[in-house]
Amino acid sequence: MNNSITPMETTGRYLVLLPENSVDSGIRALTNNTGIQNIARAVDFEGHTFTAEQLESADTAVFDNLGVAVVSLDPDQVQSMSAATATDGAILAVEPERVVYAIADSQNTTLTTDYLKGFRDAVNHLINQATPSETELATTLLADDSAATWGLQATKVLESSYSGFGIKVAVLDTGLDLTHPDFAGRKITSQSFISGEAVQDLNGHGTHCIGTACGSKTPSIVPRYGVAYNAEIFAGKVLSNRGSGADGGILAGIEWAITNGCQIISMSLGAPTRPGDTYSRIYEQVGLRALRQGSLIIAAAGNDSRDLRTGKRLSPPMPVSHPANAPSIMAVAALDSQLQIAAFSNGSINHNGGQVDIAGPGVDVYSTWPMPTRYRTISGTSMATPHVAGIAALYAQATGLTGHALWALLMRDAQRLLLPSTDVGAGLVQAPL
Repeated sequence: MNNSITPMETTGRYLVLLPENSVDSGIRALTNNTGIQNIARAVDFEGHTFTAEQLESADTAVFDNLGVAVVSLDPDQVQSMSAATATDGAILAVEPERVVYAIADSQNTTLTTDYLKGFRDAVNHLINQATPSETELATTLLADDSAATWGLQATKVLESSYSGFGIKVAVLDTGLDLTHPDFAGRKITSQSFISGEAVQDLNGHGTHCIGTACGSKTPSIVPRYGVAYNAEIFAGKVLSNRGSGADGGILAGIEWAITNGCQIISMSLGAPTRPGDTYSRIYEQVGLRALRQGSLIIAAAGNDSRDLRTGKRLSPPMPVSHPANAPSIMAVAALDSQLQIAAFSNGSINHNGGQVDIAGPGVDVYSTWPMPTRYRTISGTSMATPHVAGIAALYAQATGLTGHALWALLMRDAQRLLLPSTDVGAGLVQAPL
């Protein structure tokens, strides 16, 4: 295997897990063990929301809904806090804050609208010279592709009578192109958690993911690519325009989404893990606490499994990325249009958590891109994740269910595949009819 995973990148700050129902006692324990007095709490700000600048300037930021603090600690304070986890029931865990990235396949396909039109013309030429049976098949496929993406077809979104109406979907990523014509007239709430950068997406990754999860039913240029076209969009910028961020910003985004009543939180981001790594105890509790508050966190499984020499999938694949490897966060693998596992898609190889839960369309996925490009086709578990998030919004509308019950529905109704569950979990996500 010639894929090497570098040790996890950290920021020098720490995450501290506090008791869910006794955040105040956790803060007192934090103060007693470190001497830190200057503590900023989300509950003290409007909408439980830190601005990016407040997050950056605070020595300690507490996310009350999650029961997690992000703290700057010197070595002696780290030692004191680590000892407190064994003796003080108000400090449950201490972990380094990680650096995370937008998860995209390193061999992404970039297809502009002009390229797609040229491709369609070439296929038409081949159809005209094919046998009748070949013509019938190719015409059907071309007609389907011209109306809606293969991902919407494979997941039965086009057959669903639901639109995500009344459901709030948070996509925590690089932001959104707020000027994109396909989002005109939509109800969009946005917030940046990256200091010095507005929500306006100068990367593209976030705009692509939001397009898949919540894009228009009638885009300005076909094909249709979006799932929950009537859902209320919450665009949280937790990754910079260069595609990177840290746990503190992600947790701030999750806190913001839960406070705003988002039933779905989609995160196409992460950090690579290695065989044998354990999941974050803090993110596991964040996932559980979010579920209990009616918010399902869905995250990308990661794209580290393509052999860089051969282009084929590693055997075994690389393990599910952080934070999707936390058992209470739904981890999404990527499939291609033949419903085969994508070469890059990570798998369930760590026995101490880190399972793939479900799969979505993740190869050659067409969706929105910042103007003037308008649309782009790329690949990754990042692209599979918003398919699942959008379909989760359809189920939430159809049933009124949230949290654990919503998770169970997605798993129950997934299309079973002739592939190992370690690769695809319950199978390909399917929309409610």
